[in-house]
Amino acid sequence: MIAVVRVYLDHNATSPLRPEARAAMLDALDHAANPSSVHREGRAAHALIETARDQVALLTGAQSRDVIFTSGGTEASILALTPALEVGGDRRPFTQCLMSAVEHVCVLEGARFERNAVERIPVFPNGLVDQAWLSERLAAISAAGGRALVAVQAANNETGILQPIAAIAAIVHAHGGILHCDAVQVAGKMPIDQVTAGADMLALSAHKIGGPQGVGALVLRSGGIVIGDRMLRGGGQERGARSGTENVAGIAGFGAAAAAVFKDLEDEARRLGALRDAFENAIRDLAPDAVIFGVDMARLPNTVAFSVPGLTAETALMNFDLAGIALSSGSACSSGKVKRSHVLEAMGVAADLAKGALRLSAGWTNSEADVIRFREVFERTLSKREKLIGRHAA
Repeated sequence: MIAVVRVYLDHNATSPLRPEARAAMLDALDHAANPSSVHREGRAAHALIETARDQVALLTGAQSRDVIFTSGGTEASILALTPALEVGGDRRPFTQCLMSAVEHVCVLEGARFERNAVERIPVFPNGLVDQAWLSERLAAISAAGGRALVAVQAANNETGILQPIAAIAAIVHAHGGILHCDAVQVAGKMPIDQVTAGADMLALSAHKIGGPQGVGALVLRSGGIVIGDRMLRGGGQERGARSGTENVAGIAGFGAAAAAVFKDLEDEARRLGALRDAFENAIRDLAPDAVIFGVDMARLPNTVAFSVPGLTAETALMNFDLAGIALSSGSACSSGKVKRSHVLEAMGVAADLAKGALRLSAGWTNSEADVIRFREVFERTLSKREKLIGRHAA
């Protein structure tokens, strides 16, 4: 029996471990010491963490001192989304948390605000935040003596649509607010400091860029931000922001992955963009009635979110998987089940179209050969759809 060669097109869920990250982790595992210890072994382990901190800072355009390592992007966002943020010495608590309706579920459900203090910012059918609504709501909050913490992602994990973070940050700051930005998906695909210009805090995740799972970072971009309500207390690690013995090997792998993607970021973005266009051309050629979400918008160079009328996500995913291709129906972080996308719902996409939504996300392991293989399997999948439609018509 000939083994099926797998084609992995789900990098937005997890990007396979890069060789550089694997090597850094194996090396770090030989440093069997607590990085808080003052002896030579402890100092060596601590040095690995600080090297990784420098590497992550370089990727984001931030200062090393502003990088706080966490267990992942989810923890990074939850750590940031608290009323107890001190900004520039101002200790007044934030009274409201406004978050876009298309945020990752860890933001939508993870804010450390009372439920009645959390509001969702509407988006247009193109997926972009309604800036007029945001400005009006922030003005009302400010007039009432409140302060708002706003959360808007840099790039949507399902559609790849980019938000105009600089413009949104200007609105937030004009009304005395602060902006947290989930930059998990944009990292490693585009220059973070350009896409997230103006944001005060950034959330990152190692396994989205070819690092290990279980490691992330909160990056404080504006300076002078102190997290007053720390979630993990005790040892004072991570400059007091997150206690607990650090995951030295994981952090080292994160740093190595960050250095690897930063090295050829612009060339890789162009390569991924060409692959994305090739995948989209194949989809349009074989299924002219397919809808590609956000096709006319600024998007990640690696992501294609699409739906073909009459083709359900469950059926398509099963066919692709059996043929050796890994795709997703959207976010893979929440349940492991195929369910309707809250992102497409917020964009006003019809339910019958949304239930067939698929996400293709390429990465460092993919090549033009994968486009050819995808086209072959997609064509066979569509033929099954036509047969099914034919039977129903008869």
